[in-house]
Amino acid sequence: MAKPGRRKPSSDMILYGIHTVEAALANDSRKITSIMATRNAADRIKSLLETRKINPQIVSAGDLDRLVGKDAVHQGIIARVLPLVARTIADIEPHGIVVLLDQITDPHNVGAILRSCAAFNVQALITTSRNSPQNSAILAKSASGGLEHVPIIEVTNLSRAIAQLQDMNFTTIGLDSEADTDLQTIPVPAPYALILGAEGKGLRHKTRQNCDFMARLDMPGAIKSLNVSNAAAICLYALNSKCN
Repeated sequence: MAKPGRRKPSSDMILYGIHTVEAALANDSRKITSIMATRNAADRIKSLLETRKINPQIVSAGDLDRLVGKDAVHQGIIARVLPLVARTIADIEPHGIVVLLDQITDPHNVGAILRSCAAFNVQALITTSRNSPQNSAILAKSASGGLEHVPIIEVTNLSRAIAQLQDMNFTTIGLDSEADTDLQTIPVPAPYALILGAEGKGLRHKTRQNCDFMARLDMPGAIKSLNVSNAAAICLYALNSKCN
């Protein structure tokens, strides 16, 4: 039986962007402390604001630029929210797919991976407490609402997390563009734990040693590797078809 999660520290965080804030408003488990928005953005999500009984502070786009920076694509809306209840590996059920990240630190990539995880009904995204991005506003914006649907589980030791998942009957698969095994030919049924490494460095040696399989995406073209977030989406499509 899954153990109850623990509440993260109560300090709030910033989310921005229409889809990101909409998803937060639609998530009954997400505590919204305040919303700042332009009149146009507030009108776009009026029904959700009314459902949550939130009266946004109407500001100018320039006010939002000064708060999060001109480079942030805030789309006229910023929300301050409390972190969701933290989850652990003990909360994972022994079916479907989970994804583990081995020192992927770019919040854009992690956010894009999280979005794909939400699209393919992944149970959880597991990262290490060190050498991984926090649930930053950039990550949340790149995830386009995925942060509300897929829990991010932080662990102190990735090898130990892999061993725990193996004890739960997960087949652990490390992605490597030069691996001998084609991902689609792995002869083991779900559940699967897909492990992705940082671009350039790939998976660490110890991580590779702990995987049940090292697998590649079989690419017919001249380029045999992809951006890690694109590779994650294709892997999840392939593994999801093996789950059904």
